[in-house]
Amino acid sequence: MDRPLHAVVLPPGPRLLRALADALDGGPAISPLSPDLPEAALRGLLDALAPDAVETADGVVPHSPAAGHAPVGADTAVLIATSGSTGAPKFVELSAGALRHSAAGTLARIEAGPGDRWLCCLPTSHISGVQVLVRALVAGTDPVIAPRFDAAAVAEAGGFHLSLVPTQLRRLLDIGADLSRLGAIVLGGAAAPPGLLAEARGRGARVFTTYGMSETCGGCVYDGTPLDGMRVALGDGGRIRLAGPSLFTGYRLRPELTAAARDGEWFLTQDLGAVEDGRLRVRGRLDDVINTGGEKVVAGEIATVLSRHPKVRDVIVVGRPDPEWGERVTAVVVPAASGLPELTELRAFVRETMPPYAAPRELELVDAIPLLASGKPDRARLRAPAH
Repeated sequence: MDRPLHAVVLPPGPRLLRALADALDGGPAISPLSPDLPEAALRGLLDALAPDAVETADGVVPHSPAAGHAPVGADTAVLIATSGSTGAPKFVELSAGALRHSAAGTLARIEAGPGDRWLCCLPTSHISGVQVLVRALVAGTDPVIAPRFDAAAVAEAGGFHLSLVPTQLRRLLDIGADLSRLGAIVLGGAAAPPGLLAEARGRGARVFTTYGMSETCGGCVYDGTPLDGMRVALGDGGRIRLAGPSLFTGYRLRPELTAAARDGEWFLTQDLGAVEDGRLRVRGRLDDVINTGGEKVVAGEIATVLSRHPKVRDVIVVGRPDPEWGERVTAVVVPAASGLPELTELRAFVRETMPPYAAPRELELVDAIPLLASGKPDRARLRAPAH
């Protein structure tokens, strides 16, 4: 039996939490969308989603898309608009069972105790924010929902478990927050520099690095080990494959995309990985493989090496178009307080452990890595030539 679908265009808060709780308990399925979207962008998403109704701060009104309505399966509870790091948006259909399984797995892995509460300071239009709320609902506790991330407010709150992206954790460190006062920190959205993790843990943080995406209800691999019930395997060329109860049902109204992403029980990610000492290490995305002068190198692996340089605070590596090399390896670096790095020294540093063609041929220094609303690096913007 089908169920109605509501687009929920609400800021983080109690009304959104109620709509999510209803969706998990068999009420209308919801697709949370940011009320801060430009009108044209929101209209485009609503037309693609084809919901039965739209809920805003002004109430619930029917929606009549030009293409008409399409049913939502009885098992579908939440639909998340996603495009990964780049590309056109699509809607990931998640069942209540998948969301609850993911939340229960997280609670078990971080050893959450009875009555432990969650602080939500991530966008609730993304799976990362939604799952913080689901964890609270599964735990039977009331979450604290912040309208936006405020480092000082998070530091003062203390005691709550929370999900962060690396940039947010860095901001907490920068203001001298006592991280031992916080509960577990579930860190995802982007690769965390080793130095950041070491500094945070040295300041008393209990950090769990996570790997996952909307199609897996968020993080499903913690510190390289899958949550209970989830499985990891490597396919051709090291492509990461995931299976288990937290997988998505499909992409709404996109059966061809669903078929391309699923191989039986396995979800074929767009990431490359390796298994070391029984733990998954994410090497980078398939579309982050840089072809430079006929040689292929994974951008994420170069970034991991560069992140260990004492003059590098944060770094993203991308391939930019080059008439001679096809793509040139470009390091976009936020300098550390110790000084401004030079291209020559970063090239030499990379060549100590990687092939010569992996060494960056371009260095761009920035004050901060540009991010998407989800907290992931804006790779499309980063690949554009520097001006």
